[in-house]
Amino acid sequence: MSDTPIDEAALAEAYEEALALEKAGDRTAAADAYRRCLALDPDDHAGAAVRMAAMGEGETPASAGDAYVATLFDQHADDFEDILVRQLGYGVPGLIAERLAAVAPGPYERALDLGCGTGLAGEALRDRIATLIGVDLSEGMIETCFDKGVYDHLYIGEAVGFLEEFDEPEPFDLVVATDVLPYLGGLDPLFAATAARMSGGGIFGFSTETMPDATFGARDFMVGPHQRFHHKESYVRDRLAAHGFETLEATPIVVRRQEGEPAPGHLVLARKR
Repeated sequence: MSDTPIDEAALAEAYEEALALEKAGDRTAAADAYRRCLALDPDDHAGAAVRMAAMGEGETPASAGDAYVATLFDQHADDFEDILVRQLGYGVPGLIAERLAAVAPGPYERALDLGCGTGLAGEALRDRIATLIGVDLSEGMIETCFDKGVYDHLYIGEAVGFLEEFDEPEPFDLVVATDVLPYLGGLDPLFAATAARMSGGGIFGFSTETMPDATFGARDFMVGPHQRFHHKESYVRDRLAAHGFETLEATPIVVRRQEGEPAPGHLVLARKR
Protein backbone atom coordinates (compact mmCIF):
# COMPACT_ATOMS: atom_id res chain seq x y z
CA MET A 1 0.00 0.00 0.00
CA SER A 2 1.22 3.49 -0.84
CA ASP A 3 1.88 5.99 1.96
CA THR A 4 1.46 9.00 -0.37
CA PRO A 5 -1.68 11.03 0.47
CA ILE A 6 -4.40 10.80 -2.17
CA ASP A 7 -5.84 13.97 -3.71
CA GLU A 8 -9.41 12.90 -3.03
CA ALA A 9 -11.00 15.76 -4.97
CA ALA A 10 -8.91 15.12 -8.09
CA LEU A 11 -9.54 11.39 -7.83
CA ALA A 12 -13.29 11.87 -7.53
CA GLU A 13 -13.29 14.23 -10.51
CA ALA A 14 -11.30 11.81 -12.69
CA TYR A 15 -13.45 8.85 -11.65
CA GLU A 16 -16.74 10.63 -12.30
CA GLU A 17 -15.43 11.72 -15.70
CA ALA A 18 -14.37 8.14 -16.48
CA LEU A 19 -17.79 6.75 -15.54
CA ALA A 20 -19.57 9.35 -17.66
CA LEU A 21 -17.36 8.63 -20.68
CA GLU A 22 -17.81 4.90 -20.22
CA LYS A 23 -21.58 5.31 -20.06
CA ALA A 24 -21.45 7.44 -23.21
CA GLY A 25 -19.58 4.65 -25.00
CA ASP A 26 -16.28 6.48 -25.43
CA ARG A 27 -14.05 3.68 -24.16
CA THR A 28 -10.74 5.22 -25.22
CA ALA A 29 -11.38 8.48 -23.38
CA ALA A 30 -12.82 6.60 -20.40
CA ALA A 31 -9.69 4.46 -20.19
CA ASP A 32 -7.55 7.61 -20.21
CA ALA A 33 -9.57 8.97 -17.30
CA TYR A 34 -9.25 5.68 -15.41
CA ARG A 35 -5.48 5.81 -15.95
CA ARG A 36 -5.51 9.24 -14.31
CA CYS A 37 -7.29 7.61 -11.37
CA LEU A 38 -4.50 5.06 -11.12
CA ALA A 39 -1.86 7.77 -11.29
CA LEU A 40 -3.55 9.59 -8.42
CA ASP A 41 -4.19 6.40 -6.44
CA PRO A 42 -1.79 3.54 -7.34
CA ASP A 43 -3.47 1.27 -4.76
CA ASP A 44 -6.66 1.65 -6.83
CA HIS A 45 -9.37 2.02 -4.19
CA ALA A 46 -11.83 2.88 -6.99
CA GLY A 47 -11.24 -0.28 -9.04
CA ALA A 48 -10.09 1.56 -12.16
CA ALA A 49 -7.99 -1.38 -13.38
CA VAL A 50 -10.87 -3.86 -13.46
CA ARG A 51 -13.17 -1.29 -15.06
CA MET A 52 -10.63 -0.82 -17.87
CA ALA A 53 -10.29 -4.59 -18.27
CA ALA A 54 -14.07 -4.95 -18.44
CA MET A 55 -14.07 -2.49 -21.34
CA GLY A 56 -11.27 -4.38 -23.10
CA GLU A 57 -8.82 -1.55 -22.48
CA GLY A 58 -5.46 -2.41 -20.94
CA GLU A 59 -4.20 -5.67 -19.47
CA THR A 60 -6.27 -7.91 -17.23
CA PRO A 61 -5.05 -7.40 -13.66
CA ALA A 62 -4.07 -10.31 -11.43
CA SER A 63 -6.98 -9.50 -9.13
CA ALA A 64 -9.52 -6.80 -8.33
CA GLY A 65 -7.00 -5.42 -5.82
CA ASP A 66 -7.07 -5.45 -2.03
CA ALA A 67 -7.78 -1.73 -1.68
CA TYR A 68 -10.74 -1.84 -4.06
CA VAL A 69 -12.30 -4.97 -2.52
CA ALA A 70 -11.91 -3.68 1.03
CA THR A 71 -13.37 -0.28 0.08
CA LEU A 72 -16.27 -1.85 -1.83
CA PHE A 73 -17.32 -4.10 1.01
CA ASP A 74 -16.71 -1.57 3.78
CA GLN A 75 -19.14 0.73 1.96
CA HIS A 76 -21.85 -1.94 1.87
CA ALA A 77 -21.28 -3.79 5.16
CA ASP A 78 -24.44 -2.45 6.82
CA ASP A 79 -26.79 -3.39 3.98
CA PHE A 80 -24.77 -6.22 2.42
CA GLU A 81 -27.18 -9.06 3.15
CA ASP A 82 -30.22 -7.07 2.04
CA ILE A 83 -28.56 -6.26 -1.27
CA LEU A 84 -26.95 -9.62 -1.94
CA VAL A 85 -29.52 -12.06 -0.64
CA ARG A 86 -32.88 -10.33 -0.90
CA GLN A 87 -32.27 -8.10 -3.93
CA LEU A 88 -29.81 -10.19 -5.98
CA GLY A 89 -30.98 -13.65 -4.95
CA TYR A 90 -27.54 -14.83 -3.81
CA GLY A 91 -27.80 -18.34 -2.36
CA VAL A 92 -24.32 -19.88 -2.68
CA PRO A 93 -23.84 -20.56 1.08
CA GLY A 94 -27.00 -22.64 1.15
CA LEU A 95 -26.00 -24.44 -2.05
CA ILE A 96 -22.56 -25.32 -0.71
CA ALA A 97 -24.15 -26.65 2.48
CA GLU A 98 -26.47 -28.84 0.40
CA ARG A 99 -23.68 -30.23 -1.78
CA LEU A 100 -21.40 -30.89 1.18
CA ALA A 101 -24.23 -32.77 2.90
CA ALA A 102 -24.56 -34.97 -0.19
CA VAL A 103 -20.89 -35.44 -1.13
CA ALA A 104 -18.75 -34.89 1.97
CA PRO A 105 -20.96 -34.34 5.02
CA GLY A 106 -18.21 -34.31 7.63
CA PRO A 107 -18.28 -33.52 10.51
CA TYR A 108 -15.19 -31.30 10.26
CA GLU A 109 -12.75 -30.62 13.04
CA ARG A 110 -11.25 -27.37 11.75
CA ALA A 111 -12.65 -25.17 8.98
CA LEU A 112 -11.64 -21.89 7.34
CA ASP A 113 -14.05 -19.52 5.60
CA LEU A 114 -12.07 -17.33 3.17
CA GLY A 115 -13.84 -14.06 2.38
CA CYS A 116 -16.35 -14.76 5.13
CA GLY A 117 -18.17 -11.45 4.66
CA THR A 118 -21.06 -11.16 7.11
CA GLY A 119 -20.93 -14.87 7.89
CA LEU A 120 -23.53 -16.37 5.56
CA ALA A 121 -21.44 -19.48 4.84
CA GLY A 122 -20.56 -19.86 8.50
CA GLU A 123 -24.24 -19.82 9.44
CA ALA A 124 -25.01 -22.48 6.83
CA LEU A 125 -22.15 -24.78 7.87
CA ARG A 126 -21.68 -24.17 11.60
CA ASP A 127 -23.50 -27.31 12.78
CA ARG A 128 -20.95 -29.65 11.16
CA ILE A 129 -17.77 -27.85 12.26
CA ALA A 130 -15.97 -28.01 15.62
CA THR A 131 -13.72 -24.94 15.14
CA LEU A 132 -14.65 -22.32 12.54
CA ILE A 133 -12.29 -19.50 11.51
CA GLY A 134 -13.21 -16.63 9.20
CA VAL A 135 -11.11 -14.06 7.36
CA ASP A 136 -12.13 -11.08 5.24
CA LEU A 137 -10.47 -7.98 3.81
CA SER A 138 -13.26 -5.70 4.98
CA GLU A 139 -13.16 -4.49 8.58
CA GLY A 140 -16.83 -3.53 8.29
CA MET A 141 -17.78 -7.04 7.24
CA ILE A 142 -15.79 -8.57 10.09
CA GLU A 143 -17.53 -6.28 12.60
CA THR A 144 -20.95 -7.40 11.35
CA CYS A 145 -19.83 -11.02 11.34
CA PHE A 146 -18.45 -10.76 14.89
CA ASP A 147 -21.79 -9.53 16.19
CA LYS A 148 -23.45 -12.76 15.01
CA GLY A 149 -21.23 -14.94 17.22
CA VAL A 150 -21.00 -17.72 14.61
CA TYR A 151 -17.20 -18.02 14.29
CA ASP A 152 -14.68 -19.10 16.89
CA HIS A 153 -12.05 -16.71 15.51
CA LEU A 154 -12.17 -13.87 12.98
CA TYR A 155 -9.33 -12.09 11.18
CA ILE A 156 -9.01 -9.12 8.84
CA GLY A 157 -6.84 -9.97 5.86
CA GLU A 158 -6.52 -10.98 2.21
CA ALA A 159 -7.11 -14.68 1.56
CA VAL A 160 -3.76 -15.71 0.06
CA GLY A 161 -1.72 -13.58 2.43
CA PHE A 162 -3.60 -14.99 5.40
CA LEU A 163 -3.03 -18.58 4.29
CA GLU A 164 0.67 -17.93 3.80
CA GLU A 165 1.22 -16.06 7.07
CA PHE A 166 -1.20 -17.62 9.57
CA ASP A 167 0.96 -18.88 12.41
CA GLU A 168 -1.15 -21.75 13.71
CA PRO A 169 0.29 -25.08 12.47
CA GLU A 170 -2.87 -27.20 12.62
CA PRO A 171 -4.23 -27.99 9.13
CA PHE A 172 -7.79 -27.40 7.99
CA ASP A 173 -10.01 -30.27 6.88
CA LEU A 174 -12.50 -27.89 5.25
CA VAL A 175 -11.86 -24.62 3.43
CA VAL A 176 -14.67 -22.68 1.74
CA ALA A 177 -14.50 -19.57 -0.43
CA THR A 178 -17.90 -18.32 -1.54
CA ASP A 179 -17.85 -15.26 -3.81
CA VAL A 180 -14.05 -14.93 -3.60
CA LEU A 181 -12.93 -16.09 -7.06
CA PRO A 182 -14.91 -13.32 -8.86
CA TYR A 183 -12.29 -10.94 -7.43
CA LEU A 184 -9.28 -13.03 -8.52
CA GLY A 185 -7.75 -13.65 -11.93
CA GLY A 186 -5.12 -16.39 -11.98
CA LEU A 187 -5.91 -19.06 -9.40
CA ASP A 188 -2.49 -20.60 -8.74
CA PRO A 189 -1.66 -18.44 -5.67
CA LEU A 190 -4.98 -19.23 -3.99
CA PHE A 191 -4.95 -22.94 -4.79
CA ALA A 192 -1.31 -23.39 -3.79
CA ALA A 193 -1.76 -21.56 -0.48
CA THR A 194 -4.96 -23.47 0.29
CA ALA A 195 -3.39 -26.84 -0.46
CA ALA A 196 -0.44 -26.06 1.82
CA ARG A 197 -2.82 -25.47 4.73
CA MET A 198 -5.06 -28.52 4.29
CA SER A 199 -4.88 -32.06 5.61
CA GLY A 200 -4.99 -35.01 3.24
CA GLY A 201 -8.59 -35.82 2.37
CA GLY A 202 -9.70 -32.30 3.29
CA ILE A 203 -12.44 -30.62 1.28
CA PHE A 204 -12.14 -27.33 -0.59
CA GLY A 205 -15.45 -25.80 -1.64
CA PHE A 206 -15.90 -22.59 -3.59
CA SER A 207 -17.98 -20.77 -6.19
CA THR A 208 -17.00 -19.28 -9.52
CA GLU A 209 -18.66 -17.15 -12.14
CA THR A 210 -18.29 -18.08 -15.79
CA MET A 211 -19.32 -17.43 -19.39
CA PRO A 212 -19.66 -19.64 -22.48
CA ASP A 213 -16.26 -21.00 -23.50
CA ALA A 214 -16.43 -19.17 -26.83
CA THR A 215 -16.47 -15.85 -24.96
CA PHE A 216 -13.10 -16.60 -23.35
CA GLY A 217 -11.35 -17.40 -26.63
CA ALA A 218 -7.82 -18.44 -25.72
CA ARG A 219 -8.12 -16.93 -22.24
CA ASP A 220 -8.58 -18.97 -19.06
CA PHE A 221 -10.15 -16.06 -17.18
CA MET A 222 -11.40 -12.58 -17.95
CA VAL A 223 -13.07 -9.56 -16.38
CA GLY A 224 -16.73 -9.47 -17.35
CA PRO A 225 -18.93 -6.45 -18.03
CA HIS A 226 -19.72 -6.01 -14.33
CA GLN A 227 -16.08 -5.84 -13.19
CA ARG A 228 -16.02 -9.40 -11.86
CA PHE A 229 -13.64 -12.16 -12.90
CA HIS A 230 -15.02 -15.12 -14.82
CA HIS A 231 -13.16 -18.45 -15.02
CA LYS A 232 -13.34 -21.23 -17.56
CA GLU A 233 -14.36 -24.53 -15.95
CA SER A 234 -11.53 -26.47 -17.61
CA TYR A 235 -9.01 -23.97 -16.22
CA VAL A 236 -10.37 -24.35 -12.68
CA ARG A 237 -10.18 -28.14 -12.89
CA ASP A 238 -6.67 -28.04 -14.36
CA ARG A 239 -5.29 -25.75 -11.67
CA LEU A 240 -6.91 -27.78 -8.90
CA ALA A 241 -5.23 -30.92 -10.21
CA ALA A 242 -1.89 -29.11 -10.48
CA HIS A 243 -2.06 -28.27 -6.78
CA GLY A 244 -2.99 -31.72 -5.54
CA PHE A 245 -6.79 -31.61 -5.55
CA GLU A 246 -9.26 -34.08 -7.02
CA THR A 247 -12.37 -32.33 -8.34
CA LEU A 248 -15.38 -34.12 -6.90
CA GLU A 249 -17.92 -32.01 -8.75
CA ALA A 250 -18.32 -28.69 -10.54
CA THR A 251 -22.05 -28.10 -10.50
CA PRO A 252 -23.51 -25.39 -12.78
CA ILE A 253 -25.40 -22.85 -10.66
CA VAL A 254 -26.94 -19.41 -10.86
CA VAL A 255 -24.73 -17.46 -8.49
CA ARG A 256 -27.05 -14.46 -8.25
CA ARG A 257 -28.92 -12.07 -10.50
CA GLN A 258 -27.15 -9.17 -12.21
CA GLU A 259 -29.38 -6.42 -13.59
CA GLY A 260 -32.24 -8.90 -13.61
CA GLU A 261 -30.34 -11.58 -15.53
CA PRO A 262 -28.95 -14.83 -14.06
CA ALA A 263 -25.19 -14.82 -13.41
CA PRO A 264 -24.00 -18.35 -14.22
CA GLY A 265 -21.18 -20.09 -12.41
CA HIS A 266 -20.08 -23.31 -10.78
CA LEU A 267 -20.12 -24.69 -7.28
CA VAL A 268 -16.93 -26.69 -6.96
CA LEU A 269 -16.03 -29.34 -4.38
CA ALA A 270 -12.51 -30.76 -4.44
CA ARG A 271 -10.59 -33.17 -2.19
CA LYS A 272 -6.97 -32.72 -1.16
CA ARG A 273 -5.01 -35.80 -2.17
